[in-house]
Amino acid sequence: MVDMSVMRTDRWLSDLYDDPVKICEKIKIHFDGASASEIYDYLTFHGMYTPQKTGSFAVKKLKENKVWDIVQDEKMKLQKVWEGPRIPVFIFPSDTTNEILNQEFRGKSGLAFKDKLFLFVSEENNEAEIRSLFTHEYNHACRLSKYHKDEEEYVLLDTIILEGMAENAVRERFGAEFMSNWTSYYSNEELKKIWRRLVYPNRSTLKVSAKHQDIMYGLRSYPKMAGYCVGYYLVNQYMESKGLSSKDLLSIHSEKFVSFAY
Repeated sequence: MVDMSVMRTDRWLSDLYDDPVKICEKIKIHFDGASASEIYDYLTFHGMYTPQKTGSFAVKKLKENKVWDIVQDEKMKLQKVWEGPRIPVFIFPSDTTNEILNQEFRGKSGLAFKDKLFLFVSEENNEAEIRSLFTHEYNHACRLSKYHKDEEEYVLLDTIILEGMAENAVRERFGAEFMSNWTSYYSNEELKKIWRRLVYPNRSTLKVSAKHQDIMYGLRSYPKMAGYCVGYYLVNQYMESKGLSSKDLLSIHSEKFVSFAY
């Protein structure tokens, strides 16, 4: 039986797939003061589906793949291992037309807050990919709940460490095969250079800044997925040097990871 903390969005999708704004009416209680259409715009920006003609097939396939049961099983495991928060999890189809999602994230994505979590998955994602996605996003939720800094105050360094922790957690649990493609884009020597020349000088850039996103994703003149890649590298170096597990990292200050970048 699925725990109520993994919300039965499969039932919502069966009735309302073609009207996702109505689905978002059901989750307004989790967003302070936002309208359903604003919530939907925000979720689609992060990978939620837009209605497709084949949508009913996609929803049926997700049910057949037991996505909700898999996520519940993984949630119970990680909640215990990481002493993580009991938060609602919402599962929806991903935007299969999104090229970045397909190329960089294997057609899946998520969105984590300290008090809720969203997963956007494709019918093509297998069980291990779903478990690894949940691991990544739930690691975010744990970090956000255990690291004593408001997310609104996050700067680039905080964000790259957040992403680095999550992907190292995937490596720790499932191995390199299920890590995101971007983790293998650069050698350690290349990552050192990107860190020193591009990321470190901008480490205090606020999350709301356009430059923050440019560096994270490698937009404009920045190397592809620069922020993500450097974050993975910094956290990996720290874990290896200190012999720590993902759980050990969750409340460590972002600045601590900088000393292991050289």
